[in-house]
Amino acid sequence: MQFVSFGFLLLLPVAALINFIIPRKLRYIWLLVISAAFYISIDVKAAAVMAGTVVVTYVAALLIEKFSEGSDKQRTKSAALIFALAVIIETAAMLIFRSGKILGAIGISFYMLKSIGYLADVYRGDEKAEHNPLMLALFVSFFPQIISGPIERAGNMLPQFSYPVTVDFDRMRDGFLQILWGYFLKLVIADRLAIFVGSVYQAPENCPGTVVAIATVLYSFEIYCDFAGYSSIAIGVAKILGIDVMKNFDSPYMAESVAEFWRRWHISLSTWLRDYIYIPLGGNRKGTFRKYLNIIIVFVVSGIWHGSALTFLVWGLLHALYQVFGYITLPLRDKIVEVLRIDRNGLSHKTIKTLITFFFVNLAWIFFRASSLEQAFVIIKKSFEFTPWIFTDKSMINYGLSAANINVGMIGIILLIVMDILNYNDVEIREKIIRQSIWYRWIIMIGAILAILIFGIWGAGYDASSFIYQQF
Repeated sequence: MQFVSFGFLLLLPVAALINFIIPRKLRYIWLLVISAAFYISIDVKAAAVMAGTVVVTYVAALLIEKFSEGSDKQRTKSAALIFALAVIIETAAMLIFRSGKILGAIGISFYMLKSIGYLADVYRGDEKAEHNPLMLALFVSFFPQIISGPIERAGNMLPQFSYPVTVDFDRMRDGFLQILWGYFLKLVIADRLAIFVGSVYQAPENCPGTVVAIATVLYSFEIYCDFAGYSSIAIGVAKILGIDVMKNFDSPYMAESVAEFWRRWHISLSTWLRDYIYIPLGGNRKGTFRKYLNIIIVFVVSGIWHGSALTFLVWGLLHALYQVFGYITLPLRDKIVEVLRIDRNGLSHKTIKTLITFFFVNLAWIFFRASSLEQAFVIIKKSFEFTPWIFTDKSMINYGLSAANINVGMIGIILLIVMDILNYNDVEIREKIIRQSIWYRWIIMIGAILAILIFGIWGAGYDASSFIYQQF
């Protein structure tokens, strides 16, 4: 069952209704039942891997807590050994099972990071071990997050599971609007762009250079809309069920540096890497060289987390090198700005920085999307071959999309950019909609539903393609 399936659209209102009726202190049991059913409907065998993760995490946390009590050095060593062993087991399971060659486990990279983060919090004394196995199982398997995050923390989720907030009309409406936006990003924009990008990337060497360049740019929007779309749906669904999940995207392509991009892109992963790898390695507290080395380590880990192919490793290394280069050249760039008397807050300066950042992020996405390093270099080379006649000879419609579909995709991207610009300037559109009169609200919501139904890209049996990050 996928978020974009009719089965899920039937499940959600039933789940929300029963969740509303059940006493709040018992709702976590119902949420666990739904989460288990949701994951089993996707892959029964993979559910065994997740169940094993819950058992390992639950037992390890209790033992870590037990041996961490007191000041006995031997007990402290035992706690450290248990923590290290549990992390090794879960990391090994993630690397082995996510490939699908032995036993595919959808979403394993996401729920494993939640589990490892929870164990680290218990080991450091930041959180107490959860003694209710059902509560911990819900934390690991909570179904809105199980496929592609956000990667939440136990400190935020467990208290909410213990006593979720009252679900009122305002919360339902806010969650519904977030879900609608997520479906729009996924079905109208991402799945439409995926057709064009997939067609070009099948054989980029046979495509005109400008077509390849356009496909690389469109992929940047495809992966954004796909992943942000999932996150928006997940956050909205959780909100309807009385649970607040962290924001995962914050206008990332408006960033003026790669470092800022990572503060806005996949926020739950970037903050996880910061808190559980970068800071424990010393962060920026042990000198400049160690700071740069720690950044490289973090993004190598990020690349490996995304996949075992060399393309993911290069993608991670590029983002690390971008940031290291940015820090090294910062004094020079500051001097240039001072000498030329450039207004850092001026629109032109900020726009140029945003476009340069997008260029480098887009370059790295080529390695993320390409099937091999060889193909990635072919795509880069082809992208610099200028072939302007594609805009007049109608060759653009030879890559899976009609002229009308291309126009719809472009309109969708423009709308996305406008929304992100507003969000970047602290204008919350959902709040603006909610403050309107009931007639305007209904017109907007009905219009959004019709747009998704009419312009959405639907697969066989009204089941859209899988979310990109589901594979990780």
